[in-house]
Amino acid sequence: MTSPELSPLGKAVEYGGDYDPSLLFPITRAQSRAALGLADDLPFSGVDFWNAYELSWLDGRGKPRVALAELRVPATSPNIVESKSLKLYLGSYAMARFADTDALRAQLVADLSAAAGAPVSVVLTPAGSNNVALIENLEGDLIDDLPIEISHYGPPRPDFLSCDAETRADEVLVSHLLKSNCPVTGQPDWASVQIRYAGPRIARDGLLRYLVSYRQHSDFHESCVERIFMDLMQHCAPTRLAVYARYTRRGGLDINPFRATPGLPLPGNPRTNRQ
Repeated sequence: MTSPELSPLGKAVEYGGDYDPSLLFPITRAQSRAALGLADDLPFSGVDFWNAYELSWLDGRGKPRVALAELRVPATSPNIVESKSLKLYLGSYAMARFADTDALRAQLVADLSAAAGAPVSVVLTPAGSNNVALIENLEGDLIDDLPIEISHYGPPRPDFLSCDAETRADEVLVSHLLKSNCPVTGQPDWASVQIRYAGPRIARDGLLRYLVSYRQHSDFHESCVERIFMDLMQHCAPTRLAVYARYTRRGGLDINPFRATPGLPLPGNPRTNRQ
């Protein structure tokens, strides 16, 4: 029932004119996590930040309204929501009438929480608001310009990762070269990734080769970030680690998973210059 092949991905669909929460298609996290050796006791905390740029509805007088929606899905939720189904669901609000924005937000929270299987937070920002996120660069040392040869583009190669156990580091590294593919349609997913860690110094050339080895890998955004987190923990044993990927927008949505060792604070939700 929650298999990606049964989702709306890659299929022609008709856009209805009525609000329809049944359009939301949950996909269990358990299958991809089982492939990483993960069960219920997760070694990380985190959240998936979703930004939705195509949300419109009718107010109490029938006048269209628009807003930017920020959705936060906890990493502990049993399900993710397939992105095309979310686009279709948000589109079904176009002719739905709500007395006020609070009523709309309450409906979004109820539907998305039911699909994810855990509380989802929703923040709505009017399109004309000055509070819309400004473009920011991810903080950290960029590793993309290292003068190295690369010849492997998939599957991911965690054996590329190495560290210097004699040298301790507390640093933030950034790459804009993360690319993976949708596991159903094969469409490319492009991202910038920020890795914040403390512990044995990670070899930057090996890290860059490792990130590029996702280039022909097929998996969902959330699963890719969790794989990166687990591989870094296993091969480099940092005492503190956070992996944050900012994926480019598709269908009016961008997805930005964050995974970290428990106790680390959540990051902000900055809009990068690629988004």
